[in-house]
Amino acid sequence: QYNIAVKQMKNGGGIVCFELKGGLESGRTFLNNLQMLSVTANLGDTRSIASHPASTTHGKLTDEERQEVNITPGLIRISVGLEHVDDILNDIMQALEKC
Repeated sequence: QYNIAVKQMKNGGGIVCFELKGGLESGRTFLNNLQMLSVTANLGDTRSIASHPASTTHGKLTDEERQEVNITPGLIRISVGLEHVDDILNDIMQALEKC
């Protein structure tokens, strides 16, 4: 898979994951306070996207099932897009301050 990815995605992007204290509620609060980043369940675009898997893609799983696949209540995934890095960081920081 790695060789295929290198061949097909010469300028691939990055995904950053982090855990918020406060679990599900903090995850929702963080996403609700983002101003520039898009909020979707899907990752990968030219724009930066934030996702809270515990309440989106893995929301119908039990707590035990989420734990088995390492989806914690406060997990946030950010797919970094093409915006200026300062704009991305500023949006993340202002949303974190409200959690």
